[in-house]
Amino acid sequence: MGQGKPLKQLLEAGKIHSLVLWGPSGTGKTTLARLMAGYVDADWIPVSAVQSGIKDIREAVSVAHDNRALSRKTVVFVDEVHRFNKAQQDAFLPYIEDATIIFIGATTENPSFELNSALLSRCRVFILKPITHEDLLTLIDRGLTDLDRRYPDLTVADKVKALIADLADGDARRALNLLEISIDSLAADDRELTDYHVLQAAGSKLQSYDKGGDQFYQQISAFHKSVRGSDPDASLYWMARMISAGCDPFYIARRLTVIASEDIGNADPRALTVAVDAWEALRRLGQPEGELALAQATTYLASAPKSNASYKAYKLAKDDARRTPVAQVPVHLRNATTSLQKNLGYKQDYHYAHDDPQGYSPGQNYFPDELSKQQYYYPVNRGLESKIRQRLDYLKQLDQEKT
Repeated sequence: MGQGKPLKQLLEAGKIHSLVLWGPSGTGKTTLARLMAGYVDADWIPVSAVQSGIKDIREAVSVAHDNRALSRKTVVFVDEVHRFNKAQQDAFLPYIEDATIIFIGATTENPSFELNSALLSRCRVFILKPITHEDLLTLIDRGLTDLDRRYPDLTVADKVKALIADLADGDARRALNLLEISIDSLAADDRELTDYHVLQAAGSKLQSYDKGGDQFYQQISAFHKSVRGSDPDASLYWMARMISAGCDPFYIARRLTVIASEDIGNADPRALTVAVDAWEALRRLGQPEGELALAQATTYLASAPKSNASYKAYKLAKDDARRTPVAQVPVHLRNATTSLQKNLGYKQDYHYAHDDPQGYSPGQNYFPDELSKQQYYYPVNRGLESKIRQRLDYLKQLDQEKT
């Protein structure tokens, strides 16, 4: 909305195109859409994706057709647009295309995942961020000015306003609701709002967290990246945020187990044991005691040396396995359990590694003939994997001497 910004320029020109407003709850998506419609003098038709269907969409389009005949613009606003299925979203396409309607969708979910590509291609996405703490304080002051008519002589200290803003967690609607509920809980002769009243009204702080939504995956992503980035403190913070907001702790246990193999691997093989043990401890202890095991595993994994060499090696091997699905097992690697198989040369020329003094048969190939010998695994020079790297380099040298 700043000077010179695209949306500001469109509005100043009296124009508005179909768009999607994406942001958390209480950031003003509906309010902004209504203000934009009023600014360009367009009729406003709200549609709720939670309660409406194709019939409601057709009725809105019918009104828009009539308005168009009168040279009037029509904004069809769809709240929670991500709840519409593909057919319902597609129903808007021809009317957006021929400018019968100006479509404005509001969503708390990532449009890239929740909206059809056809609809997204016709709309520009604008992102609304959580309301800042400072702006929430301004909003609270405005709310108090409005409530002053009902509660004259009410006093609210700055620290109480700050508490409300903190509990609102970037949600303007939540801030105003909490303010009003807190004031309504005052005794008839009480004219001072305190921390006690606010905390009683709030119950417990409900953080921005949706178990199946974008916030869930963004916080899990932050947790995973913090562990991978070897920051135990940030890792614990995100873990605590998620658990406090209601995340299933077993999901975190599963993610830690993935991290142990994907991001640590053979740099510290104990990490996988620690992660699995924490999972089992959580299963046996439950909450909240089991959370301590998750915290222990989190700090261990975050502090451990990192390597994704095994992860990368498996991806390369998987690609080759898919590319050569009919590659035959080399004859010398096949078991010879019958006389026919022995006559066919099964196991012939196979060298038993334990017969060699070093437990290794130099020059022996274990790949299909179509692939010959490949290298997928490149150990890093960190943790235990540095020793593995030295060992494999030594074996490779023996192979070269054999040839």
